[in-house]
Amino acid sequence: MIQLTSYNSEKMHGSILTLTIISLLAGCQGQQQNTSAQSDEQAAVIEQKNTQREAQTQTNTSAEVQTKSKSSQENEIRFNHPRIENVAGLNHESLAPAQMQQVRHRIGAVYPPMPMPPILPPKPMPPQFENEQARENYLKNEQNPVKQVMLEPVSTFSIDVDTGSYSNSRRMIKMGKRPPADAVREEAFINYFDYHYSAPKSLETPFNVHTEVAPAPWNNQRQLLKIGIKGFDIEKAELKAANLVFLLDVSGSMNAPDKLPLLKSSLTMLTKQLDENDSVAIVVYAGAAGLVLPATKGNEYQVISNALNNLSAGGSTNGAQGIELAYQIASQNFKKEGINRVILATDGDFNVGMSSVDALKKLIANKRKTGIALTTLGFGQGNYNDGLMEQLANIGNGQHAYIDTINEARKVLVDELSSTMQIIAKDVKIQVEFNPAQVAEYRLIGYQNRLLKQEDFNNDTVDAGELGAGHTVTALYEITLANSPAKQIDDLRYQTPQQMPTNSNFSSAQDELAYVKLRYKAPNSDVSKLMSQAIFASETQSQFAQASQDFQFAATVAGFADKLKGEKYTGLWQYQQLIDVAVANKGDDPFGYRNEFIQLLRTAAELE
Repeated sequence: MIQLTSYNSEKMHGSILTLTIISLLAGCQGQQQNTSAQSDEQAAVIEQKNTQREAQTQTNTSAEVQTKSKSSQENEIRFNHPRIENVAGLNHESLAPAQMQQVRHRIGAVYPPMPMPPILPPKPMPPQFENEQARENYLKNEQNPVKQVMLEPVSTFSIDVDTGSYSNSRRMIKMGKRPPADAVREEAFINYFDYHYSAPKSLETPFNVHTEVAPAPWNNQRQLLKIGIKGFDIEKAELKAANLVFLLDVSGSMNAPDKLPLLKSSLTMLTKQLDENDSVAIVVYAGAAGLVLPATKGNEYQVISNALNNLSAGGSTNGAQGIELAYQIASQNFKKEGINRVILATDGDFNVGMSSVDALKKLIANKRKTGIALTTLGFGQGNYNDGLMEQLANIGNGQHAYIDTINEARKVLVDELSSTMQIIAKDVKIQVEFNPAQVAEYRLIGYQNRLLKQEDFNNDTVDAGELGAGHTVTALYEITLANSPAKQIDDLRYQTPQQMPTNSNFSSAQDELAYVKLRYKAPNSDVSKLMSQAIFASETQSQFAQASQDFQFAATVAGFADKLKGEKYTGLWQYQQLIDVAVANKGDDPFGYRNEFIQLLRTAAELE
């Protein structure tokens, strides 16, 4: 028999087995030839031995079948191994049963049976990640179009102090992703930053109005008109007593480090700003809503902190039930001369219960009339519902912020506590009338979901945005002067220019670019007051670089937002130019927000 001393592959296994069987067959055939040459006596002896072996084999086989022992199962595997039965050239019919049995036994000794392969669990498939942004919800947000002054000389809109769009877009850019166009709201980008407008001296005039005009940095044949509002500032120590209800989402979707853990840390920072005159209650919701902490004095910091730290996430989301309970608790602890506010902290994933946006709007609008405001704080990514969070805050006489880091929580809930908590003017509306003798075209940058009809300006039943203590609000218009060659819309063929009035009022207004009017209500009043002022062409700066630092920085922020939305109006302005202007006009930046914006520009430029 041929022997191999070593082998390392499956192929060698097969070779050894084949050679072994061939050698055995040769031996068996030789035995048959020798038997015919032997004497009858030798043949009889061999036959007798074969008969005994066969009988013994049958006896052993019968015993194996009856006992079903472990050893019999192993022999069955050995004797019926496919490598024995299926070797090419093996003629089973040419061997007697006893001889075949002998071959099997001898092969089993030379080539032990292969062990049965273990039954392994299915190999795990790699996780299939879907586009997280595709699961996030943003309202349709197309940019405002260019309008001709001769046809539509009046522009009316509500103020908006929400900043969530900027911090949410910042989060995506830092992750190396370009935010969806609908996620970018220009006014939120602009209003994220503080501008150095002078504040009024008393609450008798709750805010001051500032205007400035200079060439647009992306096209010096057009102008930018900036309208800025600065609210009366109130020190933290002078804030009214607050009745706060934390309405917290603890559903399963909040089980992520940038959701519930960050939420708890953020609100813990807020509670440290409160005192014994304030109160805090905590309502949570998942599949159902519940009261975790009844109204507790604001100086009982440890009690409030423990209640927050004991929260955990799990279950589905029934936000509507939680909102109803939160307003109920706020009503029970209402402070007549104080601040009454529900603070909703969630990813906005309302997937159980009253999920209709219209129904939620109606619920919150009704509660707003009771004097309880709603602030929404957005957390997390992947299923973030920005559209719903912003709408609820707008309707609830509050503001919307997106918390992506603990630093953002400090900005909103500590540094800007006064403006976040105490309203100094409500239903603030702005109306701008452009002078067709000076201005041919205009485009309002941002505020798409805050546009109002012209008649809404004087209608005190129409809701508008609220202004908090110390808040700044900035609006930018891109305008094309009447004598500019950069008009974007052709003059109409069959329309003649409007006849200008000849009265003395118009004669004195010849130099006016526009006339700005503002309406607002005191926090406890239902009757609006009017403020107004003119913007003069003679005050226009001839060069963009001559404008104030705040003007140039705000223009850069607006240009960045436009680039993220598709560069429809600022396509000729390159990222390096934005960076240069932002660096030159960073100005006083105590908290580093403007410097962070510059780094964001650099990152966005690399993503192009």
